[in-house]
Amino acid sequence: MNDERAAEQEVDMNTLLAEVLDAHGGLDRWNALTLVRATIVSGGDMFVIKGMPQDPTPREMTVWLHEQRASVTPFGAPDQKTDFTADRISIEKLDGRVVAERDQPRKSFRGHVLSTPWDPLDRAYFNGYALWTYLTTPFLLAMPGFTLTEIEPWREADELWRGLRATFPPGIAGHSTRQDFYFGPDHLLRRHDYHVDVAGGFAAAQYVYDMVEADGIRLPTRRRAYRRAADNRPVLDQTMVSIDVSNARFT
Repeated sequence: MNDERAAEQEVDMNTLLAEVLDAHGGLDRWNALTLVRATIVSGGDMFVIKGMPQDPTPREMTVWLHEQRASVTPFGAPDQKTDFTADRISIEKLDGRVVAERDQPRKSFRGHVLSTPWDPLDRAYFNGYALWTYLTTPFLLAMPGFTLTEIEPWREADELWRGLRATFPPGIAGHSTRQDFYFGPDHLLRRHDYHVDVAGGFAAAQYVYDMVEADGIRLPTRRRAYRRAADNRPVLDQTMVSIDVSNARFT
């Protein structure tokens, strides 16, 4: 590819990202905010496979927007919460007393396959990085260290969804280093593809639905993740992860 063509593609990709960010509320609005709190209900077969089936109890998720930090309450007991960063996960009492903790938690998943059981700290770590990613998408793509490439669009029914492939920087925990985000003609998020490295690396396609606006930011309130077949189509006969979001508040 010659330099002129590469520059054209970079400009086009940057234009797409700018349009995506504007459609979700705009970078100026995002940068004026610090936190998002939301009620979540999660489930799906992956947690059953991991020996951590989810009950339908609503939980309060708190995500920091400009650093990778998150917490969910309750966790494991009514008076407990989690404290997640990329290099540490802990389960704590509401007054801050530590119940269990693990430094460099990603290392604990080495050698895991999909059927490898998780312990509560594994589950807490997954919850932390996954919900941080979901509740900061697509604005995390504009953070320092992320590199983006526009990829082939995905056709879903009568819509063509443009795609951005993101390479995550080393200091940000995620499902996998490379993840793909697809946006509809309105530039709103439709689908998110990745490999779940902490669960044996299976390929996933996550579809998002029911956009709402909260404090000037638009976000989906339903997420459904499926295994992804070799042709990139979702395997719809098994929901691996489901997440319903409500009462989102940005401050």
